[in-house]
Amino acid sequence: MRIGKIETDSNLFLSPLAGYTNLPMRMTLRELGGLAWATTDLVNARSLIEHNPTAMKLVESCEADRPLAIQLFGSVAAEMRDAARICEDLGAQAVDINMGCPVRKVTRIGGGSAMMAELAGTAALVRGMVSAVSIPVTAKMRLGWDSDNITAPDLARALEDAGVAAVFVHGRTRAQGFGGGVSLAGIRSVVGAVRSIPVIGNGDVTTPQAARHMLEETGCAGVSIGRGAFYDPWIFRRTDRYLRTGELPEEPAFAERMRVLKLHFELYCSFYGEGRGARLFRKVAPWYARRFGPARPFKQRILSITSRADFEAAVAEYVAWRAGFCDASGELLPRYRPAPLSPSFLAPEAGVCERESIPVPRGPVETW
Repeated sequence: MRIGKIETDSNLFLSPLAGYTNLPMRMTLRELGGLAWATTDLVNARSLIEHNPTAMKLVESCEADRPLAIQLFGSVAAEMRDAARICEDLGAQAVDINMGCPVRKVTRIGGGSAMMAELAGTAALVRGMVSAVSIPVTAKMRLGWDSDNITAPDLARALEDAGVAAVFVHGRTRAQGFGGGVSLAGIRSVVGAVRSIPVIGNGDVTTPQAARHMLEETGCAGVSIGRGAFYDPWIFRRTDRYLRTGELPEEPAFAERMRVLKLHFELYCSFYGEGRGARLFRKVAPWYARRFGPARPFKQRILSITSRADFEAAVAEYVAWRAGFCDASGELLPRYRPAPLSPSFLAPEAGVCERESIPVPRGPVETW
C-alpha cells in the first residue's frame, strides 16, 4: 500500500472517532498488530493555529505512533493551509481533511460533509494545502449530502487533480448519519472515478470477512475501520491474517482480553494523568466487556472508578464473580459464552452491506 511516498505493510486503517482514537487507543491497537495507518481525532484548524491546549492534546503522538495522519476540519482556506504546515512541523506523516463529519456543529461552519456541496471551492482549498506541505494530503468523505446529491465521484476526481494522495470514503450520505446500510456500489463508483490514487473504503466493517467482502465488491485499495475496532480491538491483526492466508484466527481468550484492557487503561492514566485517565476510561471499558460473557457487575462498577486502585479492585471483583460461570479449566460454560463475532449481513445483489447493531460511540463533537 502506498500513499504519496509512504509505503505500508498492510492496507488496514483506523478511522478517526472523536473522543476515542486518541494516542492511548492508537498505541493499544498498534501493539496488537495489523494496523497500517492511524489518524487522530478531528482537530479544528483554527484551534491548532492558536495552539489551543485541547487541540494540542489531540495531536500529541510519539515515535511508535507511525505512520500517523492528523485530521483537520475547517472551511477557511488560509487556516487550513497554515494548520497543515503545523501538522508537518509536528512530525505527522500526512494531513487528512475531514469532509465526512455529519454533525451540524461542524457542517454549519462549512466543514465536514458541507465541503462536498461546493466542489470548486473545496478543490481550491485543498490545492492550497497540497502546495504548502511536502507530506501527503488525503481526504475523508461520504458519498454525498443525501441520496439526491451523490457528489463523491466528482469530488474525488477533482481532489485527485488538486493533488490529494488518497481518498477515504464512508459509504453513507450525510443524511444517513450512521444509520442504514453502507452502499458498496457507492464506494465502487468512487474507485472508478479516480485515475491512480488509492481509494480506501469505510463503513460497517466489524469482522475480517466484512473487510474482504468490501475489498472484493468495491475494488478499493484498503479498508478503514472505526466502530469495529471498539467491538474487536484485535480486528486489524485478525483481518490482516485472514487477507494474507485465508485463515480466520480465533477470537482472543479472556486472559488476553484482560491483558489488553489493563494495557489500554494504563496508557490512559499515563497520557491524561491518573484521575482524569480513570474517569475517561469509564466509556472505554464497557466495549471490552461486550465480549466477556456475563459482565453486568463489571459494567456497573467500572463507571465509578477514579484511580488505578479503583480499576484494579473492579477487575479483581469481576474476575472472582465471573469464575462462578466457568468450568474447572476456567472456560465459560457453553450457555454463558458470547455468540461468535458474525460477519456483517451482506446483500451483494443490492450493493449494500449492513452490520449487526453496534452503537455509535458518543464523542465530544456533539457538545461543541
